Amino acid sequence: MSVQIIDKSIGYRVVRSVGSSKNPAEIKQLVAKAWHMIQSCDDKQAPLFSFNTEEEQTIKTFLSELSNAQIHTIGPELIFGTLFDRLGFNTIKEELFRHIVIARLAYPVSKLKTVDYLYRYQGIKIEVDTVYRFLDKLRDKHKETVERVAYEYTKQTLKNISVVFYDMTTLYFETEDEDDLRKIGFSKDGKFQKPQIMLGLLVGQNGYPVGYDIFEGNTFEGHTLLPTIESIQKKYGFTKPIVVADAALLSNKNMKNLANQKYRFILGARIKNESDEIKQEILKRSKSLHDGQSFSVKKSDGTRLIITYSDKRQRKDFHNRERGLKKLRQKVKSGKLTKESINNRGYNKFLILKGEVKLKIDENKVKEDQKWDGLKGYITNTRLSPKKITENYRHLWQIEKAFRISKTDLRIRPIYHYRKKRIEAHICIAFVAYTIYKELERLLHKYRAGFSPKRAGELTHNMYELEYKMLNAIEPEKIILKMDDEQQILYKVIHG
Repeated sequence: MSVQIIDKSIGYRVVRSVGSSKNPAEIKQLVAKAWHMIQSCDDKQAPLFSFNTEEEQTIKTFLSELSNAQIHTIGPELIFGTLFDRLGFNTIKEELFRHIVIARLAYPVSKLKTVDYLYRYQGIKIEVDTVYRFLDKLRDKHKETVERVAYEYTKQTLKNISVVFYDMTTLYFETEDEDDLRKIGFSKDGKFQKPQIMLGLLVGQNGYPVGYDIFEGNTFEGHTLLPTIESIQKKYGFTKPIVVADAALLSNKNMKNLANQKYRFILGARIKNESDEIKQEILKRSKSLHDGQSFSVKKSDGTRLIITYSDKRQRKDFHNRERGLKKLRQKVKSGKLTKESINNRGYNKFLILKGEVKLKIDENKVKEDQKWDGLKGYITNTRLSPKKITENYRHLWQIEKAFRISKTDLRIRPIYHYRKKRIEAHICIAFVAYTIYKELERLLHKYRAGFSPKRAGELTHNMYELEYKMLNAIEPEKIILKMDDEQQILYKVIHG
């Protein structure tokens, strides 16, 4: 083996040959001799071997002079900002609106922390009062535009808005003070002592947004259905759709009002609340039902009651009841039943139990209840087949998902604002963020990205851009730093 000193900086030229040998021990000595010769060069002598080329040294110098101010987080703007523009929300020529929406998607935090985010990650310095003043004018100036952009997006995506899904939720405030809008009422969040507002959301298939409305916190949700639907439908002029809602919106008045306004509907039914005659017919006819089968019962008001049976639902109903009965039997056996166990509706503090109270489980009622296992009912005035009615109603979970996304991923609650305009602006921003979220979700599914919109948001946090200036250049240049595999997938999903 030959041991040579090679200078890579001048094209791998052999500078000096130290010697050659086949003996491993001698080769080891030759290598040591070569290293000694390299290291013994003084400053005046040209080095025999260069570890750093001129190019490498230039790069090292460049990197050593980089500062934090030259590296920016570009991910939120690169991903969410692109979708913001693509969907048409950039028709609102307010940079602050854009920044607040993107911050809601990437870092769903309070407005105060949004100001901190804008400064730390975007280099934008604003006062929190500037944000609040903008929120005060957002509703009056831009709410209508925001809603129309979202509606046009859904119309373009679905092609035809023939079925809509409606539901209500409550949004609470971190305060105990009520006003004209914020009222204490029945809370779906379990915050019964907190003032709240009610949010009615209308979506199309797959949860794409159609519109929303806000109501006072103590409004009965059944009174919100028709006003919300009529307002949105008349605003955009689309053909009256089939309205799908759960049993909480079921009332004779709601059905009558919908029918009077020529709306077709599919509502979840409370079949155990029907008349004795109808209940007997349901139990009689359901005995012959198998998994996935159904039948309809015509009601006196002209609607149809659709009854379906599912083995999966039957197992779920049975399991839930047995789980509750197990706990109840244990309490009965222990003799530790309290008034809280007897009445858990929140009014037990007004109860006084006097004398000896003997409790036992009525096993006959348990057997009667089992007869309803696996049965689900829907009330409709459409001519759709039971199968189509069931399929449409099953899409109702999309609106539950919409609320879950808004409350968790987008942190729409709790609300810290107290002025009505700011509360409405907060909901408006969340509505825009939800629309962008749905488009991101659609694209991730279409291109089989393999991760969720929430994960996509996390990936934007460390997508960086480097700003630098070449020698003798007048303007600085920018370059996006290399992304990891998931980030590259996300970028391709958005930018193609």
